Amino acid sequence: MAGLRARGGPGPGLLALSALGFCLMLQVSAKRPPKTPPCPPSCSCTRDTAFCVDSKAVPRNLPSEVISLLLNSNKFTLIGDNAFTGLSHLQYLFIENNDIWALSKFTFRGLKSLTHLSLANNNLQTLPRDIFRPLDILNDLDLRGNSLNCDCKVKWLVEWLAHTNTTVAPIYCASPPRFQEHKVQDLPLREFDCITTDFVLYQTLAFPAVSAEPFLYSSDLYLALAQPGVSACTILKWDYVERQLRDYDRIPAPSAVHCKPMVVDSQLYVVVAQLFGGSYIYHWDPNTTRFTRLQDIDPQRVRKPNDLEAFRIDGDWYFAVADSSKAGATSLYRWHQNGFYSHQALHPWHRDTDLEFVDGEGKPRLIVSSSSQAPVIYQWSRTQKQFVAQGEVTQVPDAQAVKHFRAGRDSYLCLSRYIGDSKILRWEGTRFSEVQALPSRGSLALQPFLVGGRRYLALGSDFSFTQIYQWDEGRQKFVRFQELAVQAPRAFCYMPAGDAQLLLAPSFKGQTLVYRHIVVDLSA
Repeated sequence: MAGLRARGGPGPGLLALSALGFCLMLQVSAKRPPKTPPCPPSCSCTRDTAFCVDSKAVPRNLPSEVISLLLNSNKFTLIGDNAFTGLSHLQYLFIENNDIWALSKFTFRGLKSLTHLSLANNNLQTLPRDIFRPLDILNDLDLRGNSLNCDCKVKWLVEWLAHTNTTVAPIYCASPPRFQEHKVQDLPLREFDCITTDFVLYQTLAFPAVSAEPFLYSSDLYLALAQPGVSACTILKWDYVERQLRDYDRIPAPSAVHCKPMVVDSQLYVVVAQLFGGSYIYHWDPNTTRFTRLQDIDPQRVRKPNDLEAFRIDGDWYFAVADSSKAGATSLYRWHQNGFYSHQALHPWHRDTDLEFVDGEGKPRLIVSSSSQAPVIYQWSRTQKQFVAQGEVTQVPDAQAVKHFRAGRDSYLCLSRYIGDSKILRWEGTRFSEVQALPSRGSLALQPFLVGGRRYLALGSDFSFTQIYQWDEGRQKFVRFQELAVQAPRAFCYMPAGDAQLLLAPSFKGQTLVYRHIVVDLSA
């Protein structure tokens, strides 16, 4: 009887079923009912659509599964980066009839599913470059009703419209006047001149100087500076790692006015011209790694040097010294075996201030400017192996300095004056015609130079800022480009240093400044 169960008691099978049912009830009761998708207070949301009104910014915490988002007639003025984070399923986005004047470059980042975008009837004047790049499958774009300014900032959009597969409703320029009411899609790219340049301060050399001469020696770049204030010709070396000019060596020179480096047969020489105490030629000895004096320059011939030019003619090396004293003479020296020797007295007793060597059309010429008469042009005679006077530049009787440049097939002379206007002359054989006059009171230095196809002219003054001009090819003259705050410049020197294009401005009264030429793309 012991094996009999009491009447009415549950059997083992029933107990097991009851326990299982109880567990199932617990599991079901533990599950929470599905929550309604979150929706910001200013929006109305369904399972796949959100419609927002009266918002000042793109609402946060929108449902992540939303497919369509309508943000029409809100109070937006700008939309920043990552404004639609988390909406990876969004396909339709309408932001119409707001007052949006600015979008960020990354406003639409993360919208990989977006196929339709409308920004119609806002106040957009420009769009960040490549703003639509993250929208890989965009099919339709509406930008109508905006006040697009069709300047360089919209150039990228013109390029994008020409290559995109996105359908874009016709959009029109509101400005500038020459493009007003023009269809953006039809704007010719050649009308956008969006590349500009600038000279920015790059390095300050904390000392005055009166000349600067870059040179290459043993594959390294150097700069020789005449510094009468510290009684030296200072040699700086370009550091390609730090991208700076560094101290390298000094040559004693109590009254240096010019330090001219010359590399002859792989040997480095520096001609040191001084106002007092004579002028000398130094040689760099690589064994002792120092400069040693090689020879003296005749002090009876060169009394008060003011400028130096070095050049080669028919394989021979020469240098010329402009002498500014009453009793001296501008003189030519020639290299022969182991030294430089007097070759020709060019221009006695005229207080010469500047020399310019011109080697064009196979006719080497030397132009000598003077404070007492018009610049004189000498032409090299190959039969006599000397310079022969060819004529004068009578249009400018008192040029402090003469420089030259070529533009296309034409040759030009730039002549600076201390009192009166500096002049730009077109050089036509033996004739000179004035092209331009540049205000230049107090000017002792000017220099035309070429950087990457762009031609500039630096014009200094003792009484005002240095003016940088740029050559206008269409007008065939210089136009004012930029002012540089250089005190009393005595020379300008262009020096390419790797990928850095440098303009040096030695100053008689202040620091020697190094400017870098940069190229700026205004469409970026």
